Amino acid sequence: MATTSVQALVTMASLTVSIYAPQAARDIGIAPEHIGVYASLLYVAAMLGSLLTGRLILRFGAIRFSQGAMLLCAVGLLVCAGGQWWWFLLSACILGFGYGPTTPASSHLLSRHTSARSLSLVFSIKQTGVPLGGVFAGILVPFLLIYFNWRVVSALIAMAIIIGALCLQAWRKRFDVELTPSQPLVFGNVLRPLRLIFSRPALRVIALSTFFLSGTQQCYIYFLVTYFEIVIGWSTQFAGFALSLVGGAAVIARIGWGAVADASGQTRRILGFIALCMAAATLVTAGFSAAWPTWAVFTVCALFGATGMAWNGIYLAEISRHVSPEDVGHATGGALFVTFAGVVIAPPLFGLAIDLTGGFTVGYLSLAVVTAVAGICLLLLPMGYRGRVGALGEN
Repeated sequence: MATTSVQALVTMASLTVSIYAPQAARDIGIAPEHIGVYASLLYVAAMLGSLLTGRLILRFGAIRFSQGAMLLCAVGLLVCAGGQWWWFLLSACILGFGYGPTTPASSHLLSRHTSARSLSLVFSIKQTGVPLGGVFAGILVPFLLIYFNWRVVSALIAMAIIIGALCLQAWRKRFDVELTPSQPLVFGNVLRPLRLIFSRPALRVIALSTFFLSGTQQCYIYFLVTYFEIVIGWSTQFAGFALSLVGGAAVIARIGWGAVADASGQTRRILGFIALCMAAATLVTAGFSAAWPTWAVFTVCALFGATGMAWNGIYLAEISRHVSPEDVGHATGGALFVTFAGVVIAPPLFGLAIDLTGGFTVGYLSLAVVTAVAGICLLLLPMGYRGRVGALGEN
């Protein structure tokens, strides 16, 4: 419950700006589609943060470290309320440094309290916090925008995250055990997490595939509200409800995919199938127009949620299977560096496609193609994991 709550709150923080982007953009005089730049900056910071977390988790504990990360997210939202374009850039960096480390911290914690047979299911349940955060953001933020301007909404969401960080204190004594207070705070071997991932062929392939899956996922959810407002003519509240459907479907699907992965041991093939379904939903989304019936649009959004936002838990469980418990934080950080790279690169390219073509169609079609290719590669690769292995060592 603690790790799921953390994921939900930091995800809500990261999505809040994307939802009020059309209003904020008008106030500060930038185009709404440039929200992709904000997303990229956020995940550049998240990439760096994920590489630097291993030692801090071992020294302070996953719960204490998560509290600090949540407070950084709250500060990022408060900075965003400043209302100038450069405040937005600073906000993205602070939010990213808070958002990125929470997943390695929770993976470190769960790997020490979960049997190998149920890793995918437990990690998937933990990762339901991400779509739950999307549901909360999609419902709560548009509702608050009815009564308050976007600056006040940022402050209110920040307060909720601060309260959540304080409540997390109840779990610290129970779970922040086996600490290593002598762990140095210097980050001398910052590339160790990446070497850990790229030295294992299975982990290398699966991490590289998530470069494309994460890029498609991020573009879909970050541009969805703006897309529906501009192309279909929906209100922010109605478009936000569609975003919440994406998250709601993902909550259920993540648990289901986790159970299937544990029962079958076919993680990579499951990921490949998910990627193909994700590509199909993205392809259909490219054809949305005002003529589409509402139920059909909602159905496609739910399909994307059940696939395009449902692969993360089994992916993270697979990473933890291949390393020793004390290396889970490092390995997760290295894998997420690759995953977040897709999130960094894809949104600006998507925004560029909008600028060059005057619409969203080419962007969504491109995402569908690269996601389908990633899915085919995963399906064609040989299978196999055989449980956890020893630590790589410092190298």
